[in-house]
Amino acid sequence: MLLGMFLLTQFIGLGVVNSYSTSINPITGEEIRNDLPFNLDPPEEEPEKNFVSLIIAFMFAFFLIFVLMKYKWKFIIRAWFFFVVALALGIVFYIFFRNSFANPTLLTLIFAVPLAYLKIFRPNVWVHNITELLIYPGIAAVFVPILSVYSAIILLILISLYDMWAVWHSGIMQKMAKFQMEELNLFGGFLLPSASSKVKKQIKNLKQKYKGKKIPKKIREKKFKVSLAILGGGDVIFPIITAGVFLRAFDIVPALFVLFGSLLGLTYLFAITEKDKAYPAMPYITAGIFVGLLAWVLFVL
Repeated sequence: MLLGMFLLTQFIGLGVVNSYSTSINPITGEEIRNDLPFNLDPPEEEPEKNFVSLIIAFMFAFFLIFVLMKYKWKFIIRAWFFFVVALALGIVFYIFFRNSFANPTLLTLIFAVPLAYLKIFRPNVWVHNITELLIYPGIAAVFVPILSVYSAIILLILISLYDMWAVWHSGIMQKMAKFQMEELNLFGGFLLPSASSKVKKQIKNLKQKYKGKKIPKKIREKKFKVSLAILGGGDVIFPIITAGVFLRAFDIVPALFVLFGSLLGLTYLFAITEKDKAYPAMPYITAGIFVGLLAWVLFVL
């Protein structure tokens, strides 16, 4: 299921990135700019300058989230998540309204803000995972225009090195995920809960016992052990960004090689994982992307 959601998000991401690319009017031959909503279009700068700014922004964001976690400023973190989620969903929804309505931005917010509220403040598994399918394509649409092919590749390598350090050496990723789920009831990524047959039987028996009756508070608040299969948001968004960069620089063919290469790397990781162990997914995804790009160079170019 995680692989399926990962693949679906990659395809949605390519569609969103392509919808914000400059297109040509087939009748007049004029260029049509498909600008991002909310004045999010990046400044016209050299890709190298954009790349340095992006790395600095990532470093600042990681530092800020660590500070907020340390002092447990939960409301600020939730507000931050809410803002980013609403913005990302808005970028995706705007595609459907921009050419058909007089005020597409308002309609976009009408759809995006309530969904973001439900996700952050009234979460459930369905809302969480369905919105995740759209959030990363929306975020990728902001970053793709400011990266070149070379900077996207360097970014993959840097993120992979950081991921290995954060999971295998420092354990920061595990701490962040634990804090999000236990303290905030949130998680940035796909999350699939699974109960054992024993737990499922206990829940079934309780439902039968209290069918048609008022359930005591003690029973309502009873906790059961649930296993989780998770895939971090970074592991989803960086392949989309890379595929989007290749889509804009070349065409759909190398973008698809990037997409299926990342799927290959993630599939291999899932095949070798052991239960109750954390793994950095980006090194495997990056390796898969490089394999895909090598295949493109050897067999297509």
